[in-house]
Amino acid sequence: MRSRLFALSTLSLALWSGAAQADEINVMNSGGFTAAYKAIQPKFEAATGHTLVTAWGPSMGKAPEAIPNRLERGEPADVVIMVGYALGDLIKQGKVMADSRVDLADSRIGVAIKAGSTKPDIRTVEGLKSALLQAKSIAYSDSASGVYIERELFKKLGIEEQLKPKAHMIQKIPVATLVAGGEYELGFQQVSEILPVKGIDFVGKIPEQVQSITTFSAGIPVGAKHPDAARALIRYLASPEARADVSNSGLDPK
Repeated sequence: MRSRLFALSTLSLALWSGAAQADEINVMNSGGFTAAYKAIQPKFEAATGHTLVTAWGPSMGKAPEAIPNRLERGEPADVVIMVGYALGDLIKQGKVMADSRVDLADSRIGVAIKAGSTKPDIRTVEGLKSALLQAKSIAYSDSASGVYIERELFKKLGIEEQLKPKAHMIQKIPVATLVAGGEYELGFQQVSEILPVKGIDFVGKIPEQVQSITTFSAGIPVGAKHPDAARALIRYLASPEARADVSNSGLDPK
């Protein structure tokens, strides 16, 4: 029995590792998947012997840390974890292998206020609209959720012009940290990026009628040094073993 259990354990390890040796896997990860990734990382490393070296940055935008800009500079990457449509653009450009793409989780936009502040009622579209009009200042991220808010949400609500003087896109810094510091009254970002921040209260998700669901996906850049280990990591991120950590971070596993 003991030998059988050892054999099964060895088989499981081989399935995850995808290679006979332990590799150092370079990962580029965007903000919305951060909390889930940090919870999963030590479990994957323990199961496979691989080590993850992580660079952080948004899925798009002009910031030097943005994943497309990192790849353009030739920074090493075996796996990229980012917004699905941004990953799709990299596949079209021939920078990520098309057959490596795996959709990991869906993410919704939420609202944060400074801890102890009065929570606005955003359960309805009219409630959200009222909260935005009454807020003295509004912040949103420079990634997928913020692009949607700036280009679509405000227009859908019919208050784009009223919000221009007080609504701002924030680069690099998690929006909720600025809300916690009192710099902005309302903060909009992926729920998974709001929940880990101390000093804020999570108001809730914006109504489904005006919600934007972002899919986070993983892929392997062309020229990755450790493609087998990279595939093992992606398999693990999409596995039943990872679902609880993904869900607890505020994401909806695929």
